Amino acid sequence: MIRLLAFLIVVFALGLGFAWLADRPGDMVVTFNGYQYQVSLMVAAVAVVAVVAAVMILWWLLKSLWNSPYTISRYFRVRRRDRGYQALSTGMIAAGAGDGALARKKTKEAAKLIRSDQEPLIHLLEAQASLLEGDHEGARQKFESMLDDPEMRLLGLRGLYLEAERLGDRNAARHYAGRAAVMAPQLAWAAESTLEELTARGDWDGALKLVDAQKSTRQIERDAANRRRAVLLTAKAQALADSDPAAARTAAIEANKLRPDFAPAAVAAAAALFKQNDVRKGSKILEAAWKAEPHPEVAELYTHARPGDAVLDRLNRAKKLQEMKKNHAESSMTVARAALDAQDFSTARREAEAAIRMDRREGAYLLLADIEEAETGDQGKVRQLLSRAVRAPRDPAWVADGVVSERWAPVSPITGRLDAFEWRAPMERLGQLIDSHDDAPTGAVPAIEVLAKPASEKPVEVIDDAVGETSAGKQAESREEDHVRPITAAAFAAVPSDAEGVEPAEELARLPDDPGVDPDEEAEKSPRRFRLF
Repeated sequence: MIRLLAFLIVVFALGLGFAWLADRPGDMVVTFNGYQYQVSLMVAAVAVVAVVAAVMILWWLLKSLWNSPYTISRYFRVRRRDRGYQALSTGMIAAGAGDGALARKKTKEAAKLIRSDQEPLIHLLEAQASLLEGDHEGARQKFESMLDDPEMRLLGLRGLYLEAERLGDRNAARHYAGRAAVMAPQLAWAAESTLEELTARGDWDGALKLVDAQKSTRQIERDAANRRRAVLLTAKAQALADSDPAAARTAAIEANKLRPDFAPAAVAAAAALFKQNDVRKGSKILEAAWKAEPHPEVAELYTHARPGDAVLDRLNRAKKLQEMKKNHAESSMTVARAALDAQDFSTARREAEAAIRMDRREGAYLLLADIEEAETGDQGKVRQLLSRAVRAPRDPAWVADGVVSERWAPVSPITGRLDAFEWRAPMERLGQLIDSHDDAPTGAVPAIEVLAKPASEKPVEVIDDAVGETSAGKQAESREEDHVRPITAAAFAAVPSDAEGVEPAEELARLPDDPGVDPDEEAEKSPRRFRLF
């Protein structure tokens, strides 16, 4: 467009010049070698322009003839390169589709048409073709050769990393990922593998630097980076709790500032502050975490913030937590535990029953069984509550990759994944209580009458196909069903051949984990008899 505009400007200028000369007639006289040449000014201008144009055309022809060998060779070279790139493109598509034979064929064709030092993708296509053909050793050698080329180094490290992962060599895979992460921390595969390696060996400072690099390259979002930093700082605080309390306190407080609702960070920060007798600041941290989400570890540390406190003081601190988060099962459980320690059985029972009404779970029934045993010692009621605990959903715990842990850990012991543990109920037993009428935590244990006869003595009904049976006979049978009839040969002969057999009733068996109550001991305790299971 610019060249066309320049050409139009030149033509317009020439037109203006010729028009200006036409309006001003005159002659031009040239004297040369004794001769005098006289022409009009317009003819002279046209001659000058024609001579200049002829010189330019002659120069272009001479230049074209001089450069013709190079032009011809460049034409064939470009044509050859285009064919090579077409073969390379077809080979890459074939490799992506899994056609190893076509990928290998196009690799050889592209290598003939394009120099491999000019186009690094030929190395990649060759390595992919080797992988499709099952030649993993050849592919590994090709990836290793890529390490010498700065442009292909990351690609070679990626290929070697995947091969190490395929062979199950975690150390080699992490080695290649670490080298790639140093060169380009924005690579997700390299950063994640290196992060697993650093956390596995407890290098929390190195892991924090890597997370900062990921955040600076915008590989992960800000919230995700803050979460990872909080987890790593909490792990660092736990590791330094005994050896370097000051550094542990700094790390834990920073983790708590990043994620105030993260219970392990709050517990680590408060524990570090309590060790330095800063009870007020540590209590505020625990209170903030409790308001965000009640957690038993927070409640345990908060109620025992001062080791010298009496049991009533701990009960008052538990009630203070309950005021912050009312109508929550964990609040009631905290008060119930503190009240049990203080021998305030009425408060403990009331709060434990309230916890069961809000969230039926194993720990609430076990706590109520402890209260019952401490207050009354009634083993029958204790066993009844224990049986309900067995059938109740389990309490929340730290769960990661199928592993249930009582304590939080920064990485999964199975996969090594960072921040894998979640506070939730395990999946083994999530159902509700089996007997809905047993859900009520209060009230006396209902009495169950003893069977008059064992279940095995239930009379066997004889199938009779007599047609003339009357209603009176049926009523008589119903009155006599408590009596055992003698079974004779005639009765067996009357049984049809296609009749189904009747299995005898099985005896009621006790649960294998409960030996039951001795009948003599139970009779001495109460005139009423119980059958718990």
